[in-house]
Amino acid sequence: MDKVLVVDDDLGIQKQLKWALSEFDTVFAADRSAAIAQLRRFEPTVVTLDLGLPPDPANASEGLLTLQEIMELLPRTKVIVVTGNNEKENALKAISMGAYDFYQKPIDSDTINILIKRALNLAELENENRLLSLSNPTMGRIIGNSDVIQAISRKAEKIALTDITALLLGESGTGKEVFARSIHEHSNRKTKPFVAINCASIPENLLESELFGYEKGAFTGANKTTLGKIETAQGGTLFLDEIGDMPLGLQAKMLRFLQERVIERVGGRSEIPVDIRVVCATHRDLQCMVKEETFREDLYYRVGEIVISIPPLRDREEDVVLLARTFLNQYREEYASKIKGFSDEAIDAMLTYAWPGNIRELQNKLKSAVVLAESSVINADDLGLITKVKETEPMLLNLREVREQAESKAIRRAYNQSEQNLSKTAEVLGVTRPTLYSLIDKYHLEDLKNGVNIA
Repeated sequence: MDKVLVVDDDLGIQKQLKWALSEFDTVFAADRSAAIAQLRRFEPTVVTLDLGLPPDPANASEGLLTLQEIMELLPRTKVIVVTGNNEKENALKAISMGAYDFYQKPIDSDTINILIKRALNLAELENENRLLSLSNPTMGRIIGNSDVIQAISRKAEKIALTDITALLLGESGTGKEVFARSIHEHSNRKTKPFVAINCASIPENLLESELFGYEKGAFTGANKTTLGKIETAQGGTLFLDEIGDMPLGLQAKMLRFLQERVIERVGGRSEIPVDIRVVCATHRDLQCMVKEETFREDLYYRVGEIVISIPPLRDREEDVVLLARTFLNQYREEYASKIKGFSDEAIDAMLTYAWPGNIRELQNKLKSAVVLAESSVINADDLGLITKVKETEPMLLNLREVREQAESKAIRRAYNQSEQNLSKTAEVLGVTRPTLYSLIDKYHLEDLKNGVNIA
């Protein structure tokens, strides 16, 4: 049954509402301190609040203070204020403070039931919207609630609707192709092809023909005219992975294509116009390569109109367990496994491991664990992680900064261990849920509030 808190100092009205609200699980409070205690204990979806509370029942001051505290502690709670016949001004003030609705005494059981049901329906709709936004994040393929991932996701979303050339930088396995595909899927070209080519995996003497295509008879074995990757991406997106490994001689031809948006096939003489969007990626330091003259400076500035640096997994501790749970669900279905989750030791192992192979290594470890685990939960041994401690960060000497950093990290870690459930997170941390909300606000961890609350 839905939990409803009735705040009223009139015992007669409490009894009347207990009978009238028989469809709900109703709890009562007669003053502000009792109301807040009940709020912390039961976290009701709906609160009916009489504005005339002791020690000043003749005025609305105490009731409005109670409303203010409720909104600070549980901002999603639907508060219906109860007023007298001549308190329209107080009712409007309560609405401006965040109250959902108001009604005037005397109490009518049918009316109050309708108001509460409407409030419950709205709360359910809002919760469904939160679930929807979680299952369909800003950049669909990108998983992560860390500040850095949220920031670069927003950046990627902004450039998706343009044709600007983007350069994705990051270590191998950090998800550069995932970002490239997400940019394509959120662009106006999403119904057209997404074509990817890894410049490091194709021999130097073949890469030009793979990219630009070739005419019949251009070289021995060229028995027919063949389109290159650039032409096959017509109208869509070309993803040049590991562009830092492109041979210097080919870079000049690539520069001309990016500037003029025309190509010439190998062995051809005519210019072919191409309308595509280009996204590049590399794990190499292109600026250093420019200085060493192994990468053209003019090409560097052409491919790097917008640069997105994707952090390694070791710098995204908040996302490790979230990613692990996502992959676990994927592989559990793929291999018809009955694995239910992770042991605490496994979670600790994942959080303390350095992940030199980044997300790709995490995927491989999870896939192996799902296949080989002998119990219903994956433990540390199943993951087969060799103990590697992440590099120690420089010690902070400012006690306030140390405390803030430690508390922020502890909250995120508890949140991930609790499967993004705020009630369980508060329990793990040994604080009340309202206190957890206050800490989330204090350390600007607002993304946690938008998570799924299962409890």
